[in-house]
Amino acid sequence: MRRPVSHIALAAVLFGSGGTALAAEGAKKPATQWVSSPAQTARVARVEAGLAPVVIEGEKPQRLTIQQWMALYQIPGLSIAVFDKNAIVWAKTYGVKDAGGSEPVTLETLFQAGSISKPVTAMAALHFVEAGKWSLDENINDKLRSWKLPENDFTKEQKVTLRKLLSHSGGTTVHGFPGYAVDAPMPTLVQVLDGVAPANTSPVRVDIVPGTQTRYSGGGTSIVQLMMVDQLQKPFPQIMSEAVLKPLGMTQSSFEQPPAPDRAARTASGTYSNGKSVAGRWHVYPEMAAAGLWTTPSDLARVAIEVAKAKAGKSTRVLSQSMAKQMLSQQSERFGLGFQLIPGADGFGHGGADEGFQASLTSFSDTGAGVVVMANSDNGFLLFDRIIASVASEYAWATFKPTPESPVAHVDMLTRVKGVDAALAWYTAKHGEGLTGLESGQLNQLGYQLMRGGQGADAVRVFEANVKLFPTDANVYDSLGEAQLQAGLKEAAIANYKKSLALNAGNTNAVKVLEKLGVPTGK
Repeated sequence: MRRPVSHIALAAVLFGSGGTALAAEGAKKPATQWVSSPAQTARVARVEAGLAPVVIEGEKPQRLTIQQWMALYQIPGLSIAVFDKNAIVWAKTYGVKDAGGSEPVTLETLFQAGSISKPVTAMAALHFVEAGKWSLDENINDKLRSWKLPENDFTKEQKVTLRKLLSHSGGTTVHGFPGYAVDAPMPTLVQVLDGVAPANTSPVRVDIVPGTQTRYSGGGTSIVQLMMVDQLQKPFPQIMSEAVLKPLGMTQSSFEQPPAPDRAARTASGTYSNGKSVAGRWHVYPEMAAAGLWTTPSDLARVAIEVAKAKAGKSTRVLSQSMAKQMLSQQSERFGLGFQLIPGADGFGHGGADEGFQASLTSFSDTGAGVVVMANSDNGFLLFDRIIASVASEYAWATFKPTPESPVAHVDMLTRVKGVDAALAWYTAKHGEGLTGLESGQLNQLGYQLMRGGQGADAVRVFEANVKLFPTDANVYDSLGEAQLQAGLKEAAIANYKKSLALNAGNTNAVKVLEKLGVPTGK
């Protein structure tokens, strides 16, 4: 059981006060920092010192170093690249490649970019639109050869097009992909799209009229991958290398899944939220366009810089000015073509999450400024906003609006610093005050995190609090039942699965569990 931390200063004991030293040119130690000029060294230090403090009601705000935050959130390694005026100005790494290991993260350490693969894929797809290989607005089935997206009532009048797929408005299903263990059977992309063994996700189908709603769909991006391979008759990693990676000098990057041995030796290992390493170090993603890019923050910065320069008419290495403008113009709610757009600013970016990895890209095309942050931990997102906001302050991003700390992030922090009782007391009080943005899924997330960390009793307490706060939510009773069953509380678990089923007769999971326990459900 995690013991509550009585004072935030204990984080210093966890990691110490030492930072990562600048590696001089020609030094034997691997490079962990690069700056474009001596003046940037001071700016790096100010970014590190400017992270938003821990704020707990009734206590004095306390600042932590990046290393202390990493220790608190069990993030083994972190890598950052900052760019300004369309040039990378510094890059720096922190921590280690593997949880519990000693090998440091370096500037060449590779991380999985997760869904940031999507806008990079979009660049290649748009490049070939300009080359006349296909168009943005024709029926995607007209370009698919080895598989067809099944037509149905939803596609009778409105067809699925490349434009709609790249802007997440194609009506396609499957939000994201969990990937496959390194020793697991690997499906073909067609098997993934049809949801047949050994694929571990549902079939990609259309269940909304294309063009009528924005709904994030990694499945849609996988259709784009297959279309590109069908049309160009080359492996997808080769297509991406020739169209985007090589032209932009992204020498560290590849869409190969799994990575070739020489690259695999430079990869970080994924880490779960409980601090344990992903078995086999990482998962493999045949859904390369949606989640398959291995890269570094500096290489991803080159993507953002190129798009901004193309939009300004200063580069045509991948896209023309007119196509770059289309890419960064609103095509659907929140999205351009591939990139997510930042409201109220000339900004664009994307987040990414693969098994044990998190990544974030934020960029502003008018100033050529931005930051990329990558972590080998599912907890990376808990630290990213603080880093991004500090970079924004140091480089005076005029249109940047810091993301307020979410309830789930605050509850997570309170749990780590003060313990479960303090976290539940705060959440319950805010619920009583009617704080907006509170949802049952937030405590559920905390509960499952505690379960994964072996803190079953605390998880049960969290789920119990959740059912009191959200008594009409069928899912919270299901989750409480799961935690109680894991804790050996069979009768209590049965009662809560029954309650969940009473609230939602369509809860097939509750039916399966109850039947497995020998409890008839009448289904």
